[in-house]
Amino acid sequence: MSFQSISIIVPVYNDPEGVETTIRSIPPQLKDTPAQLIVVDNDSTDRTTDVVRSYADDDDQITLLHETDIQSSYAARNTGIQNTDSEILAFVDADMTVPEDWLESALNEFQSSNADYMGCNVDLTLPEDTTLAARYDYHTGFPIEQYLKHQQFAPTCCLFVRREVFEDVGLFDHRLTSGGDKEFGNRVHQAGYDMHFAENVTMYHPTRNSLRAHLKKDLRVGRGLCQLQHYHPNRYGTPGVPPRPSGIKQPDRELPLGDRAAFTVFSGFFTGVRGIGYYTEWLRNNQSAEAHHTEIPSLEE
Repeated sequence: MSFQSISIIVPVYNDPEGVETTIRSIPPQLKDTPAQLIVVDNDSTDRTTDVVRSYADDDDQITLLHETDIQSSYAARNTGIQNTDSEILAFVDADMTVPEDWLESALNEFQSSNADYMGCNVDLTLPEDTTLAARYDYHTGFPIEQYLKHQQFAPTCCLFVRREVFEDVGLFDHRLTSGGDKEFGNRVHQAGYDMHFAENVTMYHPTRNSLRAHLKKDLRVGRGLCQLQHYHPNRYGTPGVPPRPSGIKQPDRELPLGDRAAFTVFSGFFTGVRGIGYYTEWLRNNQSAEAHHTEIPSLEE
């Protein structure tokens, strides 16, 4: 394999344990390659920056950057993209781990498929003390192949993109609280680039283990759905009319009856939580004197 230059970009905000897990997992694969790990701290207020710096100071293939102007994981990713000239950009979330052959396998797949945009398989990992919330998250999972096939995007936790794609369609929309991965993927698809699912390239993401964590996520997702309509109505519909739920997995009949019943209740409840997030954002936008009409940045900016 001819190893093209690659930057692995990890945004982080107030997650010292998670980012340390990821930093320990990836760098051993970078030795003797032109790859680099770029961690972008999004103005953390805890010891996250100190943790990252402790590794970056001892390894010239690890770089710590800061995004302090805009509180947004997409803005942090954009900062990473703008501060490297690598031919390939990979995106991983802080708290994920990868097997020891992940980078080589992913690049082989990316280049042999001649893809421009590639999503990897993501397996969820359960904690030792498994909660009902964790089992629900594990069950719903990350259906990356279905996202690519039916919604034309891959999550930014498992994404490889050629630099020329960003040069053409622009960076992530930093205005979005959630859904920036979908909006960017849809732009890439509309521009005619080749999108690919790397079924045999697996990454690992921990489950959300509490109802609080699920509530926080679904409120954010609901806000993002409204923001997609607010900023991109031609693609996502009129603000004030929430899109129909998609990607909700029905409980597997092989699950224990108690879990199946609980997961059905969870699905309905969290759909309602997304609705609350949606209408909270809708009201905020209607009451805002400034409609936040800043545009998606280009790679040159």
